[in-house]
Amino acid sequence: QVQLVESGGGSAQAGGSLKLSCAASGITTSTVSMGWFRQAPGKEREGVAVIDFDGRATYADSVKGRFTISKDNAKNTLYLQMNSLKPEDTAMYYCAADGAPRATIAAMDYYGMDYLGKGTLVTVSS
Repeated sequence: QVQLVESGGGSAQAGGSLKLSCAASGITTSTVSMGWFRQAPGKEREGVAVIDFDGRATYADSVKGRFTISKDNAKNTLYLQMNSLKPEDTAMYYCAADGAPRATIAAMDYYGMDYLGKGTLVTVSS
Protein backbone atom coordinates (compact mmCIF):
# COMPACT_ATOMS: atom_id res chain seq x y z
CA GLN A 1 0.00 0.00 0.00
CA VAL A 2 1.41 3.35 -1.06
CA GLN A 3 1.42 6.14 1.51
CA LEU A 4 2.61 9.70 1.04
CA VAL A 5 2.77 11.84 4.18
CA GLU A 6 3.48 15.55 3.87
CA SER A 7 4.93 17.80 6.55
CA GLY A 8 6.47 21.26 6.85
CA GLY A 9 3.53 23.45 5.95
CA GLY A 10 2.68 26.52 8.00
CA SER A 11 2.63 30.29 7.86
CA ALA A 12 5.23 32.60 6.39
CA GLN A 13 5.60 36.25 5.52
CA ALA A 14 5.90 37.30 1.90
CA GLY A 15 9.51 36.94 0.88
CA GLY A 16 10.08 34.15 3.38
CA SER A 17 10.80 30.45 2.96
CA LEU A 18 9.31 27.10 3.85
CA LYS A 19 10.44 23.55 3.14
CA LEU A 20 7.94 20.78 2.62
CA SER A 21 8.77 17.10 3.06
CA CYS A 22 6.97 14.00 1.87
CA ALA A 23 7.77 10.61 3.40
CA ALA A 24 6.93 7.82 0.96
CA SER A 25 6.24 4.18 1.71
CA GLY A 26 5.13 1.37 -0.56
CA ILE A 27 7.07 2.84 -3.49
CA THR A 28 10.74 3.42 -4.25
CA THR A 29 11.50 7.05 -5.04
CA SER A 30 14.47 6.09 -7.21
CA THR A 31 12.24 4.35 -9.75
CA VAL A 32 9.18 6.59 -10.07
CA SER A 33 8.34 10.19 -10.88
CA MET A 34 7.12 12.36 -8.01
CA GLY A 35 5.72 15.84 -7.75
CA TRP A 36 3.87 18.51 -5.85
CA PHE A 37 0.40 19.83 -6.62
CA ARG A 38 -1.29 22.76 -4.94
CA GLN A 39 -4.86 23.93 -4.70
CA ALA A 40 -5.89 27.36 -3.52
CA PRO A 41 -9.43 28.07 -2.29
CA GLY A 42 -11.80 28.42 -5.23
CA LYS A 43 -9.15 27.42 -7.76
CA GLU A 44 -8.32 24.26 -9.66
CA ARG A 45 -5.50 22.01 -8.57
CA GLU A 46 -2.25 22.76 -10.42
CA GLY A 47 1.03 20.97 -10.81
CA VAL A 48 3.88 22.91 -9.22
CA ALA A 49 6.99 20.79 -9.70
CA VAL A 50 7.91 17.29 -10.80
CA ILE A 51 11.06 15.20 -10.52
CA ASP A 52 11.82 12.17 -12.65
CA PHE A 53 13.32 8.92 -11.41
CA ASP A 54 16.80 10.17 -12.36
CA GLY A 55 16.43 13.56 -10.71
CA ARG A 56 15.47 15.71 -13.68
CA ALA A 57 13.18 18.47 -12.41
CA THR A 58 10.66 20.73 -14.10
CA TYR A 59 8.54 23.55 -12.71
CA ALA A 60 5.39 25.51 -13.38
CA ASP A 61 6.16 29.00 -14.69
CA SER A 62 4.59 30.53 -11.58
CA VAL A 63 7.25 29.06 -9.28
CA LYS A 64 10.28 28.78 -11.55
CA GLY A 65 13.36 30.29 -9.93
CA ARG A 66 11.73 30.34 -6.48
CA PHE A 67 10.92 26.68 -5.70
CA THR A 68 13.24 23.67 -5.81
CA ILE A 69 12.09 20.06 -5.85
CA SER A 70 14.50 17.38 -4.68
CA LYS A 71 14.51 13.89 -3.22
CA ASP A 72 16.62 11.70 -0.99
CA ASN A 73 16.36 8.17 -2.30
CA ALA A 74 18.10 6.75 0.75
CA LYS A 75 15.34 8.21 2.91
CA ASN A 76 12.58 7.66 0.33
CA THR A 77 11.61 11.29 0.87
CA LEU A 78 10.59 14.11 -1.46
CA TYR A 79 11.15 17.79 -0.70
CA LEU A 80 9.97 21.17 -1.92
CA GLN A 81 12.06 24.19 -0.92
CA MET A 82 9.98 27.33 -1.35
CA ASN A 83 11.78 30.68 -1.33
CA SER A 84 10.62 34.24 -2.03
CA LEU A 85 7.11 33.23 -1.10
CA LYS A 86 4.19 35.32 -2.32
CA PRO A 87 0.63 35.58 -0.96
CA GLU A 88 -0.55 33.84 -4.14
CA ASP A 89 1.42 30.76 -3.08
CA THR A 90 -1.14 30.23 -0.31
CA ALA A 91 -2.69 26.80 -0.92
CA MET A 92 -2.93 23.22 0.21
CA TYR A 93 0.15 21.42 -1.10
CA TYR A 94 -0.08 17.74 -2.04
CA CYS A 95 2.72 15.25 -2.59
CA ALA A 96 2.17 12.87 -5.50
CA ALA A 97 3.80 9.87 -7.11
CA ASP A 98 3.33 8.06 -10.40
CA GLY A 99 4.40 4.65 -11.60
CA ALA A 100 5.87 6.18 -14.76
CA PRO A 101 9.54 7.11 -14.39
CA ARG A 102 9.11 10.47 -16.13
CA ALA A 103 6.40 13.11 -15.99
CA THR A 104 5.72 16.67 -17.07
CA ILE A 105 3.78 19.53 -15.51
CA ALA A 106 1.29 19.38 -18.38
CA ALA A 107 0.73 15.65 -17.85
CA MET A 108 0.31 16.19 -14.11
CA ASP A 109 -2.38 18.79 -14.75
CA TYR A 110 -4.20 16.72 -17.37
CA TYR A 111 -3.91 13.17 -16.08
CA GLY A 112 -3.05 13.64 -12.41
CA MET A 113 -0.72 11.13 -10.77
CA ASP A 114 -1.34 7.62 -9.44
CA TYR A 115 -0.95 8.42 -5.76
CA LEU A 116 -1.69 11.56 -3.72
CA GLY A 117 -1.02 12.51 -0.11
CA LYS A 118 -3.51 14.25 2.17
CA GLY A 119 -1.83 17.62 1.91
CA THR A 120 -0.22 20.28 4.06
CA LEU A 121 -1.41 23.89 4.25
CA VAL A 122 0.85 26.80 3.33
CA THR A 123 -0.28 30.32 4.17
CA VAL A 124 1.69 33.37 3.04
CA SER A 125 0.79 36.78 4.39
CA SER A 126 1.72 40.13 2.89
